[in-house]
Amino acid sequence: MKIAFYGSSILSSYWNGAATYYRGIIRALAAHGWQVTFYEPDALGRQENRDIDPPSWCEVVVYPATPAGMADAAAQAARADVVIKASGVGVFDDALLAAVTAATRPDALRMFWDVDAPATLAAMRCDREPVLRRVLPALDGVLTYGGGPGVAADYARFGAKDCTPVYNAVDADTHFPVPPEPRFACDLAFLGNRLPDREARVRDFFLEPARQAPHLTMLLGGSGWVQADLPPNVRAIGHVRTADHNAFNVSPRAVLNINRDSMAASGFSPPTRIFEAAAAGACLITDAWPGIETFLEPDAEVLVAHDGREVLSILNGLTPERAQAIGQKARARMLACHTYARRADTVDDLFRARLAAKRKETAA
Repeated sequence: MKIAFYGSSILSSYWNGAATYYRGIIRALAAHGWQVTFYEPDALGRQENRDIDPPSWCEVVVYPATPAGMADAAAQAARADVVIKASGVGVFDDALLAAVTAATRPDALRMFWDVDAPATLAAMRCDREPVLRRVLPALDGVLTYGGGPGVAADYARFGAKDCTPVYNAVDADTHFPVPPEPRFACDLAFLGNRLPDREARVRDFFLEPARQAPHLTMLLGGSGWVQADLPPNVRAIGHVRTADHNAFNVSPRAVLNINRDSMAASGFSPPTRIFEAAAAGACLITDAWPGIETFLEPDAEVLVAHDGREVLSILNGLTPERAQAIGQKARARMLACHTYARRADTVDDLFRARLAAKRKETAA
């Protein structure tokens, strides 16, 4: 059984937070016997900043970021049993969605996988997603990176036959405890690219507490941050390669998660960072958002802050012993409930059931 998956990049996490998610899901689907080909454009500097080699569990096709390159890649959808167009590919998204939808065989599944459902739905409400709105009723279903019941209901109102959340998770072979490294040592670390719809929250939850507590040491990872704009006790280190994430997570006293505006508002959209940090045994502080208790138990497995003052209050009362205990409980919860193997069980069952129904319908 073959899957053609069209996404941003599986080889590079550079300006591409979905990379870890794609890797975890697709590797676990391969264990179920799926042959996955991932199609990604040579765009946005990602091929120059790869952080994994082409994996054994997935064929990767890097196509030229041109109309002709996109069209050639889209035509390969005809070879697959399941065709997936993800949101946020980054170049020719509308044209790619239309092309892969047209190329898919009648007996194959056509799926849309939304890795930023709150933003996509907001765009559809403003008529900025005309192709998706047009083809959505003809698709066999929508999978989302998160979003919970509200996102599923919104997709149904736009005509989707079905919307199933497939939440982030952890690959225990990739994210695990490692010895701390001095280069990442600090009181609080945050890892995230500088994005317009998260910058205000980073200022409120991270930079303002740093200004108010100059005795604390803070570490800021991710692309786009300029050291000159930061408080003196915040050190920006730029893009952090996936191979360094475990050390980045375990070396600070605590690590901070800050959701983007839309995901914080919709809830039930935990980013990859939460699962990576927890699986490494980090003490995680997160901004508050609906549904956090679905993934980790507040005060026992994760610490929740509603604003920067609460972040600072948590840090002032956080002993190394409590931080370690929280990290250990979070890791146990991840391994028990939130692995990509579990997520892939859901996706595998869904694909096989719908594929059987589709083929029965087509043959009738």
